[in-house]
Parts: sequence; C-alpha cells; structure tokens
Amino acid sequence: MNIQTEIQTVDNGVNVEALLGAREALSEAPAAAQFTWRSLCEWQNGAHSRSTVEGFFGLGEEQLHREAFTIDADHPAQFAAEDNGPTPVEIVLSGLASCLTGGVAAIAQHRGIQLHSVKAYVEGDMDLYGILGVDADVRNGFSAIRVRFEIDADASPEDIAALVAQSQKRSAVFDIITNPTNVEVTVA
Repeated sequence: MNIQTEIQTVDNGVNVEALLGAREALSEAPAAAQFTWRSLCEWQNGAHSRSTVEGFFGLGEEQLHREAFTIDADHPAQFAAEDNGPTPVEIVLSGLASCLTGGVAAIAQHRGIQLHSVKAYVEGDMDLYGILGVDADVRNGFSAIRVRFEIDADASPEDIAALVAQSQKRSAVFDIITNPTNVEVTVA
C-alpha cells in the first residue's frame, strides 16, 4: 500500500515569519514599539478636503511610506456638496473593514488556512439630527456599526469564526471605535 502525504502550502500574501520576528524583537525593546501615526488634512473647497499620509514615527525614529498617499473626503450632493470623495464617516467604516480584513489574512496565514476570498460588509447607523444641531440630545456619531464577513477558505465554519474573532481582538481600528480615546484639538 502506497500512502502519499500531500503538503499544502498556504499563501495569503502575509509574511508571518517577519511579523512574528517583529513581535519578538519589539517585546525585547518596548520603546521601539511606540508609534505615532500622522495625517495632514488640507481644505480644498466647500466640504472637500484632502489628507496626505507620508511619514510616521516608529522603531525609535522617523519613518516614511514608500510613497505619499492621499485620501479625499467630501459629502454627497444631498448635503449641498460636490461629492469629490467618501464622507469622513465612510472612511472610518472603510478603516474598520480594512483593519479587520488584514487581520483575517494574517491570522489565516499563521494558522495555515488558505483564503480564497474575504469580503467585509460594514454599515453604520447615524441620526443626522445630532450633527445638524436639530436635537442636542442626539449623538453626532454612529449609534451602531455592523460588520458582516463572507469568507471562502479551506476551513470549517468554526475555524473561520475563530479567525474573525481573533482579528477583532487584535484590531487597532476596532479598539479605537469601541473604546474612548483622549483627543486634543488645538489651534495654532
């Protein structure tokens, strides 16, 4: 009887060895793990603004992305704007979806689960009476956010649910949205 063992290589495009190496190195150098992320936002016209993300501080020194990235934000015509980009709240939802999705990919790679497709559908409910000043008792932000994943992978439904749970547990954006953060606003 000839039994052959098939070795499957999982490739979700995540270098888990490098991530685990960084984790180990940073656990031995806590000061290097302190990062400061930055974005410069410049008004364009009306409600249209453009944010540029280029540099950040981490690993004990100033860092640069391989290129500067820009993100335009605006409001739709229904708000008497030009619709030159997503609204800032849509960018927040996109950030949440991107963070969770990236986490799913990294965790799947680490656990040896091959992904075929991952889609995160994100919705946020908001009552505009708050931001429009119609009712001071209505919150300006989201009253609820829902994330629904559709994941096709070589794994059981339980393993896929565990991927999403671990991604949620480690997501910086999920933490930012669900926990209070000290925010200081100044004028120069």
